[in-house]
Amino acid sequence: MTNAVPTRIGQINAAGDTDALFLKVFPGEVLEAFETKNVMFRDRHVIRTIASGKSAQFPASGTTNAQYHVPGTQLVGQNAMRHAERLIYIDSELVADEFIAKIDEAMNHYDVRGEYARKLGYALALKADRQLLQVAVLAARSAATVTGGNGGTILTNATAGTDGAVLASVIYDAAQAFDEKDVPDDERSVYVLPAQYYLLVETDKLLDRDFGDGNGNFSQGKVWRAAGMEIVKTNNVPNTNIPTPETGVNANNTYHGNFSNTVAVAMHREAIGTVKLMDLAMEKEYQLNRRGTLMVASYAMGHGILRPECAAEINTA
Repeated sequence: MTNAVPTRIGQINAAGDTDALFLKVFPGEVLEAFETKNVMFRDRHVIRTIASGKSAQFPASGTTNAQYHVPGTQLVGQNAMRHAERLIYIDSELVADEFIAKIDEAMNHYDVRGEYARKLGYALALKADRQLLQVAVLAARSAATVTGGNGGTILTNATAGTDGAVLASVIYDAAQAFDEKDVPDDERSVYVLPAQYYLLVETDKLLDRDFGDGNGNFSQGKVWRAAGMEIVKTNNVPNTNIPTPETGVNANNTYHGNFSNTVAVAMHREAIGTVKLMDLAMEKEYQLNRRGTLMVASYAMGHGILRPECAAEINTA
């Protein structure tokens, strides 16, 4: 008796593994990729929301002097105080979108809409986080807002990116520069890439190597502060050359620059600002003519420099 020729319904195009098309056991939740930590929208910079318009004005004023009064002389006012402004413009609407075909959604064995919605939101948040840290570095490279005031600070050390003790020392230099420019002591942060963060953990300048001392824990890989500034670990510190503006970015908001040598950026929250016209929103629409659902996450905002004296770039060259 001849053998039967079975149709292997689990094969793809009658070839390969015989179970390739069979349903995989689904554990009840989507295995998510590790989400990028977004750090800048946690009260770490100035945010203003506007109901309409294309920009927001941030006035700035200089300083004046005190002088002793000679009895009998008339007070007529000292030299005119200088004033200036910073304008932050709204960029074009930024969107992240996905289209889900009805037939695919019907065949799929788990819901993807909630997962897609989260990932679209993460994409926008990541974009804003990166732009804000680019602006922070550009602020450190900028001149004073008001003539006669203080500009940003650039601190260069060739080994700041590879030696934790050196990096810690340069962070203290940044704190000193802030103090000398009368930047408030509170609400200061320093942002570093993971590689530099763990170099700081390994240096005994910031914490004991064997025991937690209240400023971190070597065994847990944590360090909290340096020179009174919160140490924030993030993948979004710029470290490449971004040579040209992106399409849709308002010409008055600058995010590009050569950040190839940037190691870290320290700042007070007043260094940079965000103007929001349309906050993060999620929309979805079933399109009958396309037989599927369009999901769109969007916002309309812009980021810019406010007080350059509140920012310090740490670089290697």
